[in-house]
Amino acid sequence: MELGLVHYLILVAILFCIGILGLIISRNIVKILISIEILLNAVNINFAAFANFGDLDEAKGQVFAIFIMAIAAAEIALGLAILIACYNNRHSIDIEDYTSLKS
Repeated sequence: MELGLVHYLILVAILFCIGILGLIISRNIVKILISIEILLNAVNINFAAFANFGDLDEAKGQVFAIFIMAIAAAEIALGLAILIACYNNRHSIDIEDYTSLKS
């Protein structure tokens, strides 16, 4: 059995639903950051699959995937820095504790 585009799209849909579900349900900032990473990985798989099976140049999808990985790395670094700063102020990583922008 050969893997086709439909198999990749099913995987992407499952990963995307897991990421959205994690964003909606989670109360922990770390889990929210991980859910965002799952969403971005689903997009990367989508770009790579369409680059592999599409009529377009293969490099375009892969270049977009590399840009998304760079953005994801910057996002996680910035998110963890904000998380550490917030933890130093409130000693909690529960999202419900951060309803106000005041310290």
